[in-house]
Amino acid sequence: MKKVLTLLITILISACFAGYVHAEPLIVDNFDTGSKPNKLGGDYGSWDKDPNDQTQGCQMSFDSTIKHGDSGYSLRLDYDVESPNPAYNGFWMKVNNLDATKYKNLVFYVKGDPEKGFTTQFKIELKSKNEVGKYMVTGINDSWQKITIPLDKIRGLTDRSALTEFVMVFDDINCTEKYGAINIDDIYFE
Repeated sequence: MKKVLTLLITILISACFAGYVHAEPLIVDNFDTGSKPNKLGGDYGSWDKDPNDQTQGCQMSFDSTIKHGDSGYSLRLDYDVESPNPAYNGFWMKVNNLDATKYKNLVFYVKGDPEKGFTTQFKIELKSKNEVGKYMVTGINDSWQKITIPLDKIRGLTDRSALTEFVMVFDDINCTEKYGAINIDDIYFE
């Protein structure tokens, strides 16, 4: 009787977890090589609303002196939205139709530059072919912070089966400092 009961319990537990698959974290990029493309084969770079407006912009570089971890690089973004014109700019990264349905969170590390100054908040976007999901990242300071964004909290993104792009947006409405620099590192899905 004891063997039959053990067998029944094992079958019930197996049935409960049959559809459950634990996904390993998927690294989008850790910037440790200091070069493109990302770990998914996608290109990335900085972008400007109006490249002809010299009063605003965003410049991307690899930083070996400020990094999360002991080796490699982080990605440094020097932004400026101090302009007489409407201003926004940032960083884009292709994720090549990534199926993120088995992941719960988008994670990355961020740190503001205390010497140059930095915004304490910025917007991220996750894009698919037909949708643009948005989320405001807040509470940035001058120490490395792990930012964990639940994918189901990204407004406007309902289909995560073919993500095309990750975008960071600095704008003159939401940025608490109109020019400055932040470093990001270790972008992944978990």
